[in-house]
Amino acid sequence: MRLLRLPLQRIKAILVLGLPIIGGMLSQSLLNLIDTAMVGSLGENSLAGVGVGGYANFMAIALIMGLSSGVQSMVARRQGQQRFSEIAVPVNGGLFLAVIFAIPLTFIFLFFSNPLIALITDTTEVLDTAIPYFEYRLMAIPAVAISLCFRGYWNGTNRGWAYLRVLILMHILNVAISYCLIFGKAGLPEMGAAGAGLGTTIALYLGAVTYAIMTYRAANNQGLLRNIPEVSTLLGLLKLSIPSSLQQFMFATSLTVLFWIIAQIGVQELAVAQVLIHLSLLLILPAVGLGMAATTFVSHALGCKKIDHAEEIGWDVVKLTTLILLTLSLPMWIFPDQILGLFLHRQELIELARLPLMITGVAICIDTAAIVFTQALLGAGANKKVMKVTTCGQWLLYLPLAWFVGPYLGAGILGIWLVQVLHRGLSSVVFAYLWWKKDWTHIKV
Repeated sequence: MRLLRLPLQRIKAILVLGLPIIGGMLSQSLLNLIDTAMVGSLGENSLAGVGVGGYANFMAIALIMGLSSGVQSMVARRQGQQRFSEIAVPVNGGLFLAVIFAIPLTFIFLFFSNPLIALITDTTEVLDTAIPYFEYRLMAIPAVAISLCFRGYWNGTNRGWAYLRVLILMHILNVAISYCLIFGKAGLPEMGAAGAGLGTTIALYLGAVTYAIMTYRAANNQGLLRNIPEVSTLLGLLKLSIPSSLQQFMFATSLTVLFWIIAQIGVQELAVAQVLIHLSLLLILPAVGLGMAATTFVSHALGCKKIDHAEEIGWDVVKLTTLILLTLSLPMWIFPDQILGLFLHRQELIELARLPLMITGVAICIDTAAIVFTQALLGAGANKKVMKVTTCGQWLLYLPLAWFVGPYLGAGILGIWLVQVLHRGLSSVVFAYLWWKKDWTHIKV
């Protein structure tokens, strides 16, 4: 009966921490969708180009995304241990690593931007949009790295609402700046799709400065910027961050490879995939956000030596998230054409995307356990195991099958989305088993 029971008090605790995280991620995903809608009016090639450039940028950003989960886990663990004067010390290490890695990473990707984009698509019209968009987005890597460290602190101290307020303001500015740069409003140059990339970069730097000021005011008595990071702190962060970053990088690279696979079918399919994947990433936000709440809860509980409590939280987050995703998936099954019509302006594209969109709703619900337990295991410090399982699933199962079923057998984008259901289902089974086995309870952070 415990498997079916979901205590009201636990629901409240999960939502109090998880909702601001979801809100922050939702604002970013909505921003991407708004950019997609604005660029969509420029034509299929622009839409496909932004999709290619955006996911190539995701691949670059993924290499530093582990900083957030690493800082969050260490901050939450210190709070659970009641080491209050040291709570913000992991942020120091995170900022140091952010500067060390983000700046060289930016120049490396800028140098290889043209050949990297050319690996995904060889359509000249798509390349003309994707390359400048990608290069503008790359310039924001240092700002993203710094913001991720601050996000880890606010989420790790159960104060995601503070982070969310600034994030929403930043994204409002982002939409306004991008719109003006895309269409040449308010005296700014008309840059087309590239303006969306530059607008996002400007907003990200404004956000990083705001987060720095806000975090310093809140954490200057908790060890923030007091001392040079100790070697043990840096090694601990690297131990947590590198596997997580590699996992995110392999996931982002798999999305880029998926775009390459779909590009073998056609430009129309590539434009449709851009919309479908953005909607998919929007739909999974409750699972990722509540899973990130589980990261804090699990790490805090392990810091307090409450192992059974940590295990129960993982299962409770899965149950709550499943109910939420089932509800959110209903519009995709009932009103697919209306949803797609917001982004696709030709009936033949809507017809091409209809069944894959409905399949997306099913796939995300099946994927709930994998998404939540991935984040919960990060909170326990099982980053290496998460990286191995997710990478093997994506690269040894999903991508080979997607290529075989889609371009090779000719099943098109519909066949690729059916393979996605199989992959997500198997992932949930594997991660649920790993959580049930409880090997993660012995990991030190």
